[in-house]
Amino acid sequence: MKELIGNCVRCNKAVYCRDGFFDGVHHKGKLFCMDCNEKVKLEESMNR
Repeated sequence: MKELIGNCVRCNKAVYCRDGFFDGVHHKGKLFCMDCNEKVKLEESMNR
């Protein structure tokens, strides 16, 4: 079963809950797909 949760705030890709598993990341109040989450984490680590 696949249920739409929302869209990634960065790339607008659809983020789903698949068979009870969230296929994305909720980070600092925003919804990200897995690819964009990795980019955000990398950018944050470079800015420290």
